[in-house]
Amino acid sequence: MKLGHRVGIGNTADVYHWEGKTVIKLFHSGYPKDSVMREFSNVAIVSKMDFPKPMAYDVIEVEGRLGIIYDSVMGESLLDWLLRTKDLERGGEILAQLHKRMLAHKVTSAPSYKDFLYRNLERAARNSEEKFEGLFGQLQKLPDGDTFCHGDFHPGNVILSIENPVVIDFMNVCAGDYFYDVARTVFLIEYTPVPQIPGAVEDLLRLKTTLADQYLIHMKVDREQISDFLEVIISSRPGES
Repeated sequence: MKLGHRVGIGNTADVYHWEGKTVIKLFHSGYPKDSVMREFSNVAIVSKMDFPKPMAYDVIEVEGRLGIIYDSVMGESLLDWLLRTKDLERGGEILAQLHKRMLAHKVTSAPSYKDFLYRNLERAARNSEEKFEGLFGQLQKLPDGDTFCHGDFHPGNVILSIENPVVIDFMNVCAGDYFYDVARTVFLIEYTPVPQIPGAVEDLLRLKTTLADQYLIHMKVDREQISDFLEVIISSRPGES
């Protein structure tokens, strides 16, 4: 079967209309097969959990690239909606409502969030071991947990469908402490780079900080509760690339 029209562009994959009410998330050439299979396995983990998400049906190869067949979810991303409306209070509320539903679940078959952070810290520390020496100890002191953590929950991974907001992209699913995934979302909202648009950078930075604040208000979490998690997440980020 030939690819339909492209409906999404991402860092690791593009999304195309496939057949009926499905799409194919087609990964870029050379993308590791084990990473594709991990995402497919992660969707199986969440399939019976009580929050809106697309189902995955198969892994296939198209034109030499691996792809996952998903339910089609039509709608605007929460990120695009926020950039268009600037309604940060409502955006924070939508994020928090969805996140609380996900974090209500327990998981035993997913990797530990500590293992994920440890590997990234190791890679980040290769050129500056002294700087990272205390962070490994700090990571070990963080609590363990069996809370289901999305691992990559941010406005770009929420689609505002006609029925309800839908969560997508389960590549980084892990098991951990409740506050880890909250801290991870704050990091992804507030600490990742903004587009270098002339005259707009400061406004974008303010929007990100305000959105993170609104999200935390609706989560009923203060920054002190996530500060230790956030420090390790920030320091380990260079090891993710």
